[in-house]
Parts: sequence; structure tokens; C-alpha cells
Amino acid sequence: VLVSFKVKGMCCLWILRSPSRTFHGNNRQGKQEIPKYFNFASDVLDKWSEIEKAGKRPSNPAFWWVNGEGEEVKWSFEELGFLSRKVANVLTKECGLQKGDRLILILPRIPEWWLVKVACMRAGIVIIPGTSQLSAKDILYRLQASKAACIVTTDKLAPAVDSVASQCQLLKAKLMVSKGSREGWLNFTELYQ
Repeated sequence: VLVSFKVKGMCCLWILRSPSRTFHGNNRQGKQEIPKYFNFASDVLDKWSEIEKAGKRPSNPAFWWVNGEGEEVKWSFEELGFLSRKVANVLTKECGLQKGDRLILILPRIPEWWLVKVACMRAGIVIIPGTSQLSAKDILYRLQASKAACIVTTDKLAPAVDSVASQCQLLKAKLMVSKGSREGWLNFTELYQ
């Protein structure tokens, strides 16, 4: 497609091509078929973990998080895979979630945010991210519109969730990332560690 336009006396000519999806691989043309089923956790993360275990590559961090106070968390591919399987087990066994169920994740970008994301991919759970600035009214809307069966958040937002949870009949599990506890909530940190 050839596109031309004028901007303040300047004439521009662009050639637009239709996008094509290419993957790097063994195919000489640089293209591979898109797999029918793809799971990032098992098809990428676990493969890198196997490569690390076999000693075919040095153990580099798959995840490296540093907060404003200088605290850091580093996980190799093997550790991230192991922890994400533990979290997937928490979601499926402790919370009773199944493939296709929806989970609302309202956390700042802390390591647990990433663990839940990878665990949901691993288990086939649909993740609905939300900002930690949501009000109780916003949380209610998201819970009802999404038909979420689970919510994961912090102890700061737990009271807002509790104030609207009775209006969300499909919500069956509440996980709180906290050092403390709260009635009606599972402590995420204790369950996966």
C-alpha cells in the first residue's frame, strides 16, 4: 500500500506492508507455525529450567526484583518454575480454581505479582490485573463484571474487598499478601512458602 500526504509544504511517501508474524527458529525462511496450544510457563520457563539443570547454560536470574530500600529477590528459572508451580497448586487446591476460572490480581509490582501471573498461565486461570488505587466501588464492578472466583490483594485493600464481597456470589476465595492475617482470607505468603 502506497500512502502519500502533505504536511506544511512537505510531501511524504510511505510504503506500508501487511504485518507478518515470524519466529526465529530452525526454519530456513525464519517462520514457524504458531502452535495450537501454547503455555508460557511450561513451553518457555520450564524449558529454560531444564537447560539450566543440564548445565547447558549458566544459572542467570530469570527474575530480579529490587525495591526502593535496596531489598532484592532473585530467582533462577528453576526457582521461578518451582515457586510458580507451588502458587498454581495453592490456586487450584486451596482456592478450588479450575482452568478458565477468573482471578482478579490487585497488587503493586512485588514478586508475588509475578508469581501469580506465571501460576495463572500454568494453571489456565484467566487473570484480570487491577491497580492498587481501586476504590471499593471499582472492585465491586470488576468482581461482578468479570465473574471472578478469586481475588489476590494486600492487607491495605482487603477491607475494601470485604465491604463488597457479599454482593459477589461467585467469589469463593480471597488471598491476601501480608505478614498478618484477616478473618475470611487465606494468607498467600504462608501458603506458597
